[in-house]
Order: sequence, then C-alpha cells, then structure tokens
Amino acid sequence: MGSVGGSWKLADHPKLPKGKVIALIVLDGWGEADADQYNCIHVAETPTMDSLKNGVPDKWRLVRAHGTAVGLPTEDDMGNSEVGHNALGAGRIFAQGAKLVDAALESGKIYQGEGFKYIKEVFETGTLHLIGLLSDGGVHSRLDQVQLLLKGAAEHGAKRIRLHVLTDGRDVLDGSSVAFAETLEEDLAKLREKGVDAQIASGGGRMYVTMDRYENDWSVVKRGWDAQVLGEAPYKFKNAVEAIKTLRAEPKANDQYLPPFVIVDDSGKPVGPIVDGDAVVTFNFRADRMVMAAKAFEYADFDKFDRVRVPKIRYAGMLQYDGELKLPNRYLVEPPEIDRTSGEYLTYNGVRTFACSETVKFGHVTFFWNGNRSGYFNPEMEEYVEIPSDSGISFNVQPKMKALEIAEKARDAILSKKFEQVRVNLPNGDMVGHTGDIEATVVACKAADEAVKMILDAVEQVGGIYVVTADHGNAEDMVKRNKTGQPALDKSGNIQILTSHTLQPVPIAIGGPGLAPGVRFRKDLPSGGLANVAATMINLHGFEAPADYEPSLIEVVDN
Repeated sequence: MGSVGGSWKLADHPKLPKGKVIALIVLDGWGEADADQYNCIHVAETPTMDSLKNGVPDKWRLVRAHGTAVGLPTEDDMGNSEVGHNALGAGRIFAQGAKLVDAALESGKIYQGEGFKYIKEVFETGTLHLIGLLSDGGVHSRLDQVQLLLKGAAEHGAKRIRLHVLTDGRDVLDGSSVAFAETLEEDLAKLREKGVDAQIASGGGRMYVTMDRYENDWSVVKRGWDAQVLGEAPYKFKNAVEAIKTLRAEPKANDQYLPPFVIVDDSGKPVGPIVDGDAVVTFNFRADRMVMAAKAFEYADFDKFDRVRVPKIRYAGMLQYDGELKLPNRYLVEPPEIDRTSGEYLTYNGVRTFACSETVKFGHVTFFWNGNRSGYFNPEMEEYVEIPSDSGISFNVQPKMKALEIAEKARDAILSKKFEQVRVNLPNGDMVGHTGDIEATVVACKAADEAVKMILDAVEQVGGIYVVTADHGNAEDMVKRNKTGQPALDKSGNIQILTSHTLQPVPIAIGGPGLAPGVRFRKDLPSGGLANVAATMINLHGFEAPADYEPSLIEVVDN
C-alpha cells in the first residue's frame, strides 16, 4: 500500500541528526506497579532499569499499553503482545481482535461475509464445529462472542453444532473453566429445545491441547487433532462439566494443562468427530495460538505430525491469522488494514534495521511490528534473527530464557555499525510471569535487566541512542487483588496467583551519548500510549513522522 500522498519520503527533522545507531528494547510483560513482594520487577535486582527510572526525570515516563490505547474495546481489556507490537510498529491505533469481532457480531455483518457464506453451504447436511478457548479473558477469545456466534449460526441454518473447548486458567483464574462450561451447556440446552442438535464434543487445557504457538511443540496440536477430528483421547466422559471437574480433581491439575477428553454417547461412541462434509471455525480472534491448528486444517501438504485422517471440510478462522501466508484462506471477520508501518517507512528512507528475539517473541518484533506481515520489506535493508526458544519445558524451569543470547546478537549488530536501528524483544517477564512462579519470575526479571545493560553498554561504545520500553504488564503484579487492592485469597486462605497480563502502564526511557542536547519527553501528552513510540523513533532517526501518526513523545528544547 502507498503512503499518504503516494510518497514514502519523510521530511528531515529540523533539529535532530540522521545516522545515529538506535537500540530499541522491548521488555515483554514489564509494567509499572506499586512495590510489594508480588511485584517481581521490584523484588528482583534490576540496577540498569532502576538507573533509567531514577535518572533524568524528563528521559523516563510511563505510557498506556492496554484498552483503547492499543485498539481494544474498553479500559478493562488488558493489553497483549500482539496488539502492543502492532501499536509500537504502526504508530496509529487500529481496532483490534475483540473489537473487530464485536462490531461484526453486533451489526450482523459477520453473517453476510464471504467466510460465513462459505461454511454455511454445508449446514444442510454437515456439522458446524467451533474450536477455541473457553474464557472471558478477552485475550484470545470471549465467551459472550461464542454465545452470539452459536445463536447466530443456528438462526442462519446450522442444524448440527459441535464445540471443542479449550480451558484457560492463564488469562483468567484457574478453576473458572467449570462455570464457563456450565454457562455454555445452558445455551446448548436452549438450542436443543429449538431443534438444533448442539453439544460439546471434546476439550482439553490450552497449553496442552491445540494452542501451541511459533511451532514450539507440534504434539500440543496433535492432541487437539486426535480429539477433535479422530474422536480419540485418553479420557472419555458423558458431558464436559463432569469431564472438567473430574480431571481438575487430579493432583497438580489446572485448567491450562488439562489432558484431552472426548464426549461419548451411551454406547461409548464420540458425539462429534470432524468428518467429510463438515465445517470448522476456530473462534479465537488472536492469531498466535491458532496458526498451527490452522495449518493442520488448511494445508494438504502437511508433515508436522500424522493426521491419520484428513476430512474434506470447509474451514474458516474468526479472523485471518497470518496475512502474508493468507492463513486461513477464509475467515469470518475482516482484519484491520495496517499499512504504512514505521518499519516500512524507515526502509524507504535509508534506515537499516536489525531485529532479534527468541522463538516465542520473534514474531512480535517482526510480523506484528510490521502490521501483521511476514518477511522483509527490503532484504537489503533488514536482517531478522530468531534464536530458538527452549522447548519441552515450562519457562520457569529456565527463567533466564535466551535473554543473554539476544543481548549478544544486539550488541554485535550495534558494534558492527551496519544498522541504524537494532530492535529486540526480551520475553522473560511475560513468559515466566505466565507460569505464576514468583521466584522464577524474579530470576527472569534480573536476567532481562542484565541483557538491557549489555545492549546499553554497546550503545555507549558507538555513541548511539537507546529507547527502552515494554508492550504490556505482567511481572509487576503476580497476585489477584480484591477491591481494596489487597491480595485476594481463595477459600483455603491462600494467595490467588495472577498468571495473566495486567492493566498497568509501562515505562519508556530514552538516552545514550548520541541523544541530541535538549531532547526530552513532552509534558503535554499525559495519556500517551504505545502508538506514540513509532513517531518518537522516527524523530530520533532524524525524520518527521507521517502526519497521521500518533504524536511523538519527545520535543527538542533549545538550551
């Protein structure tokens, strides 16, 4: 897509020079919250980040990373890495995931779209299968949307519907899956009264069944395929509520890791395997944990595991999960049109870019940063490096993750002087924070801080500039809070661990020997958010940002 007025040329900044090396560090899951024992960033030794916060007051501030600041519907919607990196890279706020789906459901547009028309053609003779996360967390899916889609599909001719539910416990409280399943069962009972054959057919925990990401562990997707398509799982039950309650009663069981189960009829036969002539919709609106399942459903040429039986189905995603791969080919809701990202502008204006993270967040500093687009804008101007993440273990086992290796790659790229922008994501605070292991998260935060120091030392050596920020909160608050802000307790009097993201703002710090005298954060943008970072970066590279970008966070005052 073209730029405003068809020109990619950015005007020179009147006061800031070009050609400086800028290190842009995104600390994943690193918010700002009150200091207490559950704030792992506060508890951890983080001398580098502390020095930025306690340094020059007009070179450190907070920005919003949730809700409307990143295109989500309400201020109760916690940010996530996808919408966060979209905003950081795009410089503008686009309606995102849940918001797009809400609008399509509310207007009924979802039922007029090409995607719905495509799956509707099998309603007369086949089954509609809905697969996704059973949750009201609003990060990957929302229960109320599933309820509306169920109702709407039935009203538009679906006669036989099967749900394949994945329990959450990560973006919502562990144990909440039981109530979600009960709510869903009530809706299905109402549909059955109206003559629609609707029931839950299979299930399992999101981290163990179907919802792997970045090709970390295909066995997760295979477990889902076996239950959903083949009707095979180690556990068989008559209904989903009984299944979840029984499996949760096992020692150390939790919603995230429930084993796969199938629902069977009185004769022990699975009630809803996916077969020829059926339609399948994956109803998550967030892309990262649906791409692998989408490949299994969509690709004829697929070698990641033995699918055993590949039914001839009509498959659509709630959204298109990967715009570059056109995956899936059919989808119910049109994606936000993210064009003219800062990364594309910079390549057109001679800024060479290096981007690096480990597997679990590599897509964030590349694909999501570039407006949900795979690959390079210009391979001669860009280099992307992915460091393989640890696989087969939970991230709290190795909480340092690949922070050091990412920092080393960034350091080398900075010292090579081949790049003007060196962009990294340090995943520790988020990935380890999600495990709910407070001690491990403290170790993770320390490791991330050490990585930041290595990168800043390299910036110092080349006379460069640094920008250190985050994409959303997580590690800064590891407990659920009651209305007074005190840690919430469960029925046994134990602290309720919080494994999800938060609504907290995130820090942004600027500095380095290459930062021009007089550059400081403006005082007139108190509600600035992640989308303001792109214009800030473009200014620091010596250019004026496009006119429709969210305003830059910095100003240059004459000393």
